[in-house]
Amino acid sequence: MGTFRMMESNAKVSDELWTTTFMGRRLGTLSHMPQVKIGPPVAAPREPRTAEPRWPAVLALLATGGLHFVIPAAIRFGQEWLLLVVVSVLLIPTVVAHRAGKMLLNRVLSHTVAAAVTASMVWSLVLLILRLPRHLDPPQELLRAAAALWVVNILVFASWYWRLDAGGPNQRDLRDAHDEGAFLFPQMITPWESDKNWRPGFVDYLFLAFNTSTAFSPTDVPVLSRWAKLMMMVQALISLATVALLAARAVNIL
Repeated sequence: MGTFRMMESNAKVSDELWTTTFMGRRLGTLSHMPQVKIGPPVAAPREPRTAEPRWPAVLALLATGGLHFVIPAAIRFGQEWLLLVVVSVLLIPTVVAHRAGKMLLNRVLSHTVAAAVTASMVWSLVLLILRLPRHLDPPQELLRAAAALWVVNILVFASWYWRLDAGGPNQRDLRDAHDEGAFLFPQMITPWESDKNWRPGFVDYLFLAFNTSTAFSPTDVPVLSRWAKLMMMVQALISLATVALLAARAVNIL
């Protein structure tokens, strides 16, 4: 009996020493330690997903049609109102298809209207280059045509980048965040919590197209996809032809 009491007393002393110090640091007993709750992980609340607005892209296409009035008659395709009418007619079913949820039809129509404005720009650019050595146009018209085509070049390629990157706006609307695509935007690699649900909009692609036509480089947005690299090369080449060649020639004539 005495032996049992001695063992119990030694156990209490040992427990007190263990709970009091460990390597010179005071610890608490299990009853004083924080309790860890074990259970399924609770997902952090996500921000509500909203559809990307389409009206900036619509305005850009309408502006492209409006610039057709500025381009001289000798280097534009058809009457000055033709491109604006074509764009307006094609945009109506494009918007209706998107509202009705017919995404495939919306994609086909949006690509068709973008192809129409692209063909008009290429037509005017080719005619302008062919007419330049023969001095058929006055310097004022050359400057006006070069400026109009430079702006059209930005709007057209911004529309293409917006429509093709990561499957287009319809596919981007299905994702919570933009973590893949042809372009590496700064928000895709920043550690900030506010950028976790970030997705690019038309203004981001417009900024990219503007930099490509101005600085002939993507500046802060690296290009990852081969098709995007090829398109940016074509855009930079068109900008170089309109600004460096045509505008310089017009200034020399003046």
